[in-house]
Amino acid sequence: MTETITIYCKNNNVYKDVPLGATLLDIYTAVGSPLKNRPMNARVNNKVEGLTFRCYYPKDVEFIDYTQLSGQRTYVRSLCFIFSKAVHDVLPTATLNLEHPVSKGYFCKIHNGKSIDHQTIEKIRTRMREIIDADIPFRFKNTRTSDAVKLFHERGLFDKELLVETTGMPYTMYYDLDGYINYFYGCLTPSTGYIQLFDIVPYFDGVLLRIPRRSDPQELEPVIKQDKMFQAYKEHLTLLDTVVLNNVGDLNKAIRKGMTPEIIMVSEAMQEKSVAKIAEEIACRFRDNGVRMVLISGPSSSGKTTFCKRLQIQLITNLIHPVSISLDDYFLDREHTPKDEKGEYDFESLYALDLPYFNSDLQKAINGEEIALPTFSFETGSRIYKGNKLKMGPNSILIIEGIHALNPELTSILDDHYKYKVYVSALTSISLDNHNWIPTTDNRLLRRIVRDYRFRGYSAKDTIARWESVRKGEDKWIFPYQENADAMFNSAMLYELAALRKYAEPILMEVLEIEEENAEAYRLLRFLRYFNYIHETELPPTSLLREFLGGSSFSY
Repeated sequence: MTETITIYCKNNNVYKDVPLGATLLDIYTAVGSPLKNRPMNARVNNKVEGLTFRCYYPKDVEFIDYTQLSGQRTYVRSLCFIFSKAVHDVLPTATLNLEHPVSKGYFCKIHNGKSIDHQTIEKIRTRMREIIDADIPFRFKNTRTSDAVKLFHERGLFDKELLVETTGMPYTMYYDLDGYINYFYGCLTPSTGYIQLFDIVPYFDGVLLRIPRRSDPQELEPVIKQDKMFQAYKEHLTLLDTVVLNNVGDLNKAIRKGMTPEIIMVSEAMQEKSVAKIAEEIACRFRDNGVRMVLISGPSSSGKTTFCKRLQIQLITNLIHPVSISLDDYFLDREHTPKDEKGEYDFESLYALDLPYFNSDLQKAINGEEIALPTFSFETGSRIYKGNKLKMGPNSILIIEGIHALNPELTSILDDHYKYKVYVSALTSISLDNHNWIPTTDNRLLRRIVRDYRFRGYSAKDTIARWESVRKGEDKWIFPYQENADAMFNSAMLYELAALRKYAEPILMEVLEIEEENAEAYRLLRFLRYFNYIHETELPPTSLLREFLGGSSFSY
C-alpha cells in the first residue's frame, strides 16, 4: 500500500491525502487546480518553493500565480534564464549583464564588441521562442560550494564563482537548462513552457526585456519613458565600474581585504557631490529664474529626509537661506481621511492631505507673509500648533518634502518657474552577479524594517504586512510623476546592504514560521547571506543610512 501524507491547500481549504514524495505540481492537480492562472510557485509552511519541490511530511500549501509578486519573480527569473541561454546560443562569446529595472521592464547590456542591431535582436527573440516551445525542464542542482566554484570557473562564469566563493555557504544550488548552466537566486518554473509572454526591444545602448502586467498576465507592460531614471542608474554603474565593484562578490572580496573604509568614503563622497551639484543648480535658478521652492519626493524609505537636510546645508554654502515645510503636517484630521477599497484609511492618497489649507499657507509663504506652521499628531490623528512660524525673506527658498511633492496637483496654484523638483530613490545598482540584479524595493524594504523596528515600534511582520499596500500607493501616487523631476538623487550606497545585514537579520528572525509574512522574511534572510558584514561604527554620522540605523548627526 502506498504511504500517504495529508496536505492542506489554503487556496480552497481542501485537505488531501497524496503519495509520500509528491511534487507540488502533483498536489496542485490533486487539490483541484484551484487558481485561475497557472501557478508559478507555492508557499509551503510559509516558505516559497518551486513546483518541483517534493513533500515528505504533512504541509500547508498555498499556490501562487503571476498576479502575486512572488509568482512574478519566479516568472521573471525563468524568463531571464531563457534569455541568457538564447544570447549564449546566438552569440557564444558575448557577455550578458541583466542590469536593472526601468520603463516597466529590465535593461540588459550585451557586450559583443559591437552594438546589437535589430537583426541580432530578432535572432535572440526567435531562439527564445524555440526554447520555450520545446518546454525544456529547468533541472535544479545542489552541490558542495567548492565543486560549484570549480564548475563556474570552467564555464567562464567568474562573477558567479566569486559570489559563491565569498558567501561562506557550504553548499550552492544552480540550474541546468539543456546543458547550459546558470545561477539564479530563488526558484524557477518547472520548465520553459511556463513562459509564454515576453519581448525584447532596443533600449539606449542595450535591450529592454519586457514582461507581462501583474494585473493582467495576458498583456505586456507598456514601455514608459524613464530617461532620467535610466541616466541616474548609468551614473552609478559608471562609479561601480571605476572602483571595480560591479557585483556583490567584488564587494565581499574588498571587505575581506580590509578596504571597507575606502568603499564607504567613496560612496559617501559620491552622494555629497550629487547633493552639492543639485544645490548649485538650484542656486543658479534662484538667482536667474526666480525659483522660490524646492519640491522633494520619493518612495518610502528612499532617504528623502536626510537628503533634505543635507541639501539645506549645501544651499547655505551657496548663500541661500532654506526654510522647510513637511507635507506630513498637513494631513486631514483622522475622521476625514479617505479610505481604500478595503475600508482602511488611505494615508498614501494625495487627498489625505488638506489641500486647500496647504495651498493657502503656500501662497502666503511665497508672498512673504508669516504663517503659523501646523504639526500633525499621529497619536491623536489631529492637527495641533506648537507656536512654530515661517516667514520667507528675500534670500529664502522654501523646501517642501513629501511623497506627493512632484504631483502637479499639489502646487497647481503656482507657476512652474517658481519650482525646482527633485526625485529621491534608492536605485540599487550593484548586482549579486551579472544575471541577478538587486531590486530597489528590497533595498528600501530592508531599510524600512530596520527603521520601523528601532524607532517606530513596529515588528518586521507589521512592516512586511503593510508593504504591498505601500507599493500600490507608490505606483499610483509617486512613480507616475518621477520623470517630472529636474534632478534625480540616487540614495543607494554600494555598501549599505552589508551594513544593514547585522541589524535586519535578528528583526526578521522574530517573524514566526506560522505567520504568512514569514515567506518574505525567510526570502530576505536568504538574500542577506550573500553579503559579508560591515560594522555600523564605520559609517560617518552624516551618512544617509543613519536615518535608518540611528546615530545620525541630524535630528529627525
